[in-house]
Amino acid sequence: LVRAVVVNSGNANACTGETGMRTAQGTARAAAELLDFPPEQVLVASTGVIGVPLNLNLITAQLPALHKSLSVDNAAVVSQAIMTTDTFPKSCVLRTEVGGNPVHLAGIAKGAGMIHPRMATMLCFITTDAAIAPRMLQSMLRAAVEVSFNRITVDGDTSTNDTVLAMASGASGVSIRPGDETRSWFLAGLTELCQTLAQMIARDGEGAKKLVTIEVRGARRPSDAERMARAIANSPLVKTAIAGSDPNWGRIMCAAGYSGANFDPTKVDISVNDFVLCRKGLDAGFDEAAAKKELDHKELTLRLDLHQGAASAQVWTCDLTHDYITINASYRT
Repeated sequence: LVRAVVVNSGNANACTGETGMRTAQGTARAAAELLDFPPEQVLVASTGVIGVPLNLNLITAQLPALHKSLSVDNAAVVSQAIMTTDTFPKSCVLRTEVGGNPVHLAGIAKGAGMIHPRMATMLCFITTDAAIAPRMLQSMLRAAVEVSFNRITVDGDTSTNDTVLAMASGASGVSIRPGDETRSWFLAGLTELCQTLAQMIARDGEGAKKLVTIEVRGARRPSDAERMARAIANSPLVKTAIAGSDPNWGRIMCAAGYSGANFDPTKVDISVNDFVLCRKGLDAGFDEAAAKKELDHKELTLRLDLHQGAASAQVWTCDLTHDYITINASYRT
């Protein structure tokens, strides 16, 4: 049972040894004392620079004021407070009704760099007023994360810190039960929430200007589609071509080839949005200027149709620009 979370940004409290562990435990104890909870009902989450000790006194000195300011009205402030290199706060709220009773799912997230499956240096906190058993919520959260936060990549780099946490209060009085329709619609809502937040992270990739959906369809097996989509999304050559609006579809085909997916390149069609670049593994004879104009859009879908089966997969990524180097060359200084 988790009833509170203490979050800090700017310092990951990772690779800090016994001191870091004592800081995490001390933070949980101090918060628990203020809230009159057992310490094991308080979790801590951190994100930021690795290897720098986190000052426990700085945190505990702020906890009384934070405790007094706890309010639904201050929810927006939390999404801003957890940002590091993010350029905008990330939040989403979904609402529905069951038998006339409103039910909500809400989430906030942060993340812009060192983003790569499985998860990365990102934080996400989800709340719901539905009544749901912990084991069922854990199962559904895993399923939702697999097709959302585990399907985004900014730079191919994972990190030491990541957290996706869901908490249910049951305040709505609406129960989610195994084996009936409440489970299916709750999972659909949780998945939508996670995918929305995940796409915000990809859109806000460090230095990014474009959100890119990599969609592979017509694969023989889901594993082939996913493997190929991930390889294309992680290719620096593909990502820099997107940054420059260069319709170099050969880079996409190359990444598909080294992905390890089973496919016949002579059957592959490649398009950006609905603009065809490659047909049956060969250049489609497109107009270069028109293709560049299509790639200038801020939201793109790179679609590969393998024409070999019914399996498909999606991964979300972004372009790779000079600004990514600028941000990360001076991250600590």
